[in-house]
Amino acid sequence: MKALAIDGQMATAPAPQAARRWTAALLRPFSKVLPDEAPALALMALSSFLLLAAYYLLKTVREPLILLQGGAEVKLYARAGQAVLMAGFVHVYGELARRVGRGRLLTIVFLFFISNLIVFALLARLGMPIGLPFFLWVGLFSYTVVAQFWALAADIYTEEQGKRLFPLIGAGSSVGAVAGGLLAKALVGFGPAALMGTAVVVLLVCAGLIASVERRARGTTAAARAARAARAPEVPLADESAWRLLAHDRYLWLIAGMVIVLNWVNSSGEYLLDRTLITAARQAAATGTISSQAYIGGFKAGYYAWYNTVGVALQLLAVSRILRVVGVRGALYFLPAFGLVAYGGAIFLPTLAFIRLVKIGENSVQYSLQDTTRHALFLVSSRAEKFVGKTAVDTVAVRVGAIMSALFVFAGARLRWSTATFATINAALALAWLAVVWLIGREHLRRERAARQTEMEGGASS
Repeated sequence: MKALAIDGQMATAPAPQAARRWTAALLRPFSKVLPDEAPALALMALSSFLLLAAYYLLKTVREPLILLQGGAEVKLYARAGQAVLMAGFVHVYGELARRVGRGRLLTIVFLFFISNLIVFALLARLGMPIGLPFFLWVGLFSYTVVAQFWALAADIYTEEQGKRLFPLIGAGSSVGAVAGGLLAKALVGFGPAALMGTAVVVLLVCAGLIASVERRARGTTAAARAARAARAPEVPLADESAWRLLAHDRYLWLIAGMVIVLNWVNSSGEYLLDRTLITAARQAAATGTISSQAYIGGFKAGYYAWYNTVGVALQLLAVSRILRVVGVRGALYFLPAFGLVAYGGAIFLPTLAFIRLVKIGENSVQYSLQDTTRHALFLVSSRAEKFVGKTAVDTVAVRVGAIMSALFVFAGARLRWSTATFATINAALALAWLAVVWLIGREHLRRERAARQTEMEGGASS
């Protein structure tokens, strides 16, 4: 039983019971929510909304800067270069986690990135060339902060609660991504500094909400205090380094392997889209009707809005039902199966229109079902695995996948590989991905059974 779970419900601060019941009833069409879970869930969903809205503001700034300064190849190589930056960050983060508890760690991470963004906004206002460093920073920011948020979610909910409530928290992320994309499209004409400044304000509000959730989750009842004694939130999160934890944890290695293949496929697919987009942007600029930067910025904002809108629909209408019917392990198969079929089709239809549809489908499934399910994998993990291990996986493993993609793009660019050739490689990777998912499912089942056995023994002894 988790420290903060009391009779299957998370401890929450007092709130009007009628408001709780109404909130739970409104959410019932999407997933089962108990009245006492509603206040904290609302805060978590709003936090995830703001976090993704801020990210998509920054992502819309990032794309024109990196594509126009270096092109699709440089963008992909920069993604690979982020692995070195992230490896150093994970080491520092792991050492910090050995010294502070959950609340202080979350505060330090958020304030660090917000202060960085303020500096970037000032440099952008001064017209400084920040394309490459900003691209590197956005990658580090997005994966680290999102990992922290979902580590907190996995730490304050039981496995049973997570399966019910994670889809709704993820819905906040999906809606936030759509809202962020639409807001970015409206603000793109005001320049990068305006979008960055808006993101600073959004992130400050988000950090405040997350701090409130963290404090609320500590509980106020005697039962909550007794449960906390064995697993206090402000006890240091780990007693060993991030790398030592990874080296001896089979579960984390398997999840890392899945993340590597996932991002290899995703990065290669994004490259296929980007190189055709650059050609179209240059052709549009040649007519004198629109600049390349405006063309790419508008296209990307619309592209994000499309796959995030589809993702919202999946998140609200499908994810909770899929998790209920096939469980966490079964849900992991959906995205690699889609990748196998979609990139298999791209072998025979290697056109911009078809690749755009493939990427909209791939990203919408990834950012709804796949991400929610991947976060749910940590409901059966230790606190060190949630905060330190998850952060390492969600940062370094992501960029290892980008490195693998960059190596193949580097070779393919010099060997003049066609779009169909890259699609063939992605289809083959999807097969390997399915095999890794099967191995993760075995380990997850073992941990789930062990957790249930522990709960049964604990209940019997009490």
